[in-house]
Amino acid sequence: MTTLSLDPRRTALVLIDLMPRIIALDTAPLKGNEVLVRCVALAEATRSVGGLVVNVRVERPGVDHQPEGSGFAPEVEPQPGDIEIVKNTLGAFGRSNLDAQLQRRDINTLALAGIATNFGVESTARAADDLGYETVYLTDAMTGLDADAHDFAISHIFPRLGTLCTGTEYIAALS
Repeated sequence: MTTLSLDPRRTALVLIDLMPRIIALDTAPLKGNEVLVRCVALAEATRSVGGLVVNVRVERPGVDHQPEGSGFAPEVEPQPGDIEIVKNTLGAFGRSNLDAQLQRRDINTLALAGIATNFGVESTARAADDLGYETVYLTDAMTGLDADAHDFAISHIFPRLGTLCTGTEYIAALS
């Protein structure tokens, strides 16, 4: 059990690439729909204590039309007060105004979840670390395109960058 205390006014839950076309991919160790359900609960809990939710989705650069399923899954459509980031890179910070929006709101801690652990989540995590954010990894609210790659990030990358916890531990820490 992780001992964690979070100030909801200075913490942002960052949900990565919860889009129908990505949720439908063959992921492991969790199915995309499992991650979606868990992320919805985390977002509701975050908002209920006045925390910030950041919804991130990817668009392919230089194309006239995005593939079908490129919007947010209906369950995680941004709510009033959320931040919406549309990225053209693996991570949420590259060529976006995410850092400026977080700084303006005095956010110092990011809780990361979504798909895929070893792509969008890890890329966002590395940039967050470079920018000086404290990071929390919601290990039961993310999944990879490959179980081994997911496990490697959880076991070897994320512990060096921040704190690992479950969704239950995260919600308790916000209280």
